Amino acid sequence: MKQLSNYLFLLMSLGAFAQESLTLNDCYHLVDINYPLVQQTDLLEKQNAIDIEAIETERLPQLNLAAQATYQSEVIEIPLPDTGIIPPNKDQYRATLTVNQLIYGGGLINSSIDAQTASLKTKQKQVEVNLYQLKKQLNQLYFSILLLQENKALLEAKREQLEAKLKEVQSGIKNGTVLPSSDKVLEAELLKINQGFIELDLNRASLLQTLGSLIGKEISSATLLQNPEITSDLSMELYRPELELFQLKKEQIETSDQLLSRQNLPKVYGFADGGYGNPGLNPLDNSFQAFYVVGLKVNWNVFDWNATKKQRESLSINKDIIDTETNVFNLNTSIELQQQQSEIEKISGFITSDIEIIKLRKEVLNAADSQLRNGVITSSAYIMELTNLYTDENTLITHKIQLELAKANYNIIQGQK
Repeated sequence: MKQLSNYLFLLMSLGAFAQESLTLNDCYHLVDINYPLVQQTDLLEKQNAIDIEAIETERLPQLNLAAQATYQSEVIEIPLPDTGIIPPNKDQYRATLTVNQLIYGGGLINSSIDAQTASLKTKQKQVEVNLYQLKKQLNQLYFSILLLQENKALLEAKREQLEAKLKEVQSGIKNGTVLPSSDKVLEAELLKINQGFIELDLNRASLLQTLGSLIGKEISSATLLQNPEITSDLSMELYRPELELFQLKKEQIETSDQLLSRQNLPKVYGFADGGYGNPGLNPLDNSFQAFYVVGLKVNWNVFDWNATKKQRESLSINKDIIDTETNVFNLNTSIELQQQQSEIEKISGFITSDIEIIKLRKEVLNAADSQLRNGVITSSAYIMELTNLYTDENTLITHKIQLELAKANYNIIQGQK
């Protein structure tokens, strides 16, 4: 049955030359740039820039406009006769504009910016992690389509073999060396094969549509998926983006701790108050006056009932929680790698057996082919042996695809795509 294997190789070679191709790495790249979640990276960057601009405004002068009108039941009076001092009115009015300028903030603004930047890095890495987790789903789709593609090529080879055999049988019937109606059995089998093509094409079209939606690219039915040659480093070392995410979370906690440590430091402000009112700064001058006051002031929260200390203790516990999450992740991922490695070894053993089985099936089919030509067996018996070979060839292809899928998943689990 060299003809069957040679035809399959020729069919795949010609198809790869004539058709548009798509590789697994192409799909990885496309999902990284086209999946809707990718847009969050730029959105987070823009949001962070706006938040930092808002924090930076703390360095600018802060303006506060206030106005009030009051009526009070009593006012200051000088109980001395003939002083000529008129007591102020009971209705009083005042409008002020206050300007506060931060002179020293204890590094609070810079710490706030650092905390905001650390938060951005953590959120962007979370987006990367979420995208990375799509890779296993992508693997499953890609290799499922690849398996249908290989099955179709094998089915095409089987059809060609049957068509050639049908011509031989029809010639044998004319010459009286083959039983009449033997060709009908072969024709019926060819009709079943055509049904198989329809089912394969429909399933492949559905999976291609799903894969196209995932990678953000329309994939035509003529596109040929390349069979990747995947190598796996079967070590237990991890390169997953989740590990970087855990580290960034700890760095974010450290920046939050630094921010808390600066919240209660003294802050020095310069200020200026300007206003217009009745009375002004002189309460004994009962008229509308303009006035101003300039100076320095210090704000210092000397005692906050240990609120800051407790918040920093809480942050320390969060770091311990992240360490625990990291250890759990490493443990679970190592177990998953071990299971995947066992899967690779198991499938590799299956492939070795498949090759031996196919070798025996080909010998049996060669004998059946000779017997059919000599009228010793019927077409049904020949088809049975051909189907057995086809089934085992299909099993071998399935195991080969499963092996590459297992390797690809191993790389994804390990962190090397």
